Amino acid sequence: MSEASVHEQESTLIDGEVVRELAEIPAVEVISRAAVMLMSSAAEKLGLGEDDPSASPHLDLDEARRVITALAGLVTASVEYLGPHAGPIRDGLQSLQRAFRESSAHPDAPGAGPGEKYTGPVY
Repeated sequence: MSEASVHEQESTLIDGEVVRELAEIPAVEVISRAAVMLMSSAAEKLGLGEDDPSASPHLDLDEARRVITALAGLVTASVEYLGPHAGPIRDGLQSLQRAFRESSAHPDAPGAGPGEKYTGPVY
């Protein structure tokens, strides 16, 4: 078997990048990558990439609420598997929840913010 065909069996080409087969990637890495993607999306939707988040062209609190809630569910369901990654991911989630509260013209009551049904109230 040629080296090229072995390489094709071991990885997949997606948009010009070689991606490892999912079966080879440890679960904690898959979960962590998903959490980081959700965090990045929420930060963009909160306008946190801009000097003035309220002037961001990407600001969308409705979308941010959905992404933060999905992140909270993922973190809550998988925290036991995250090991040393759990603390930083939880901290990132809480920072996003606080940023959402600060961005809202009419903040939700404690416990009613995005993802707080999974994490408990964030003040």
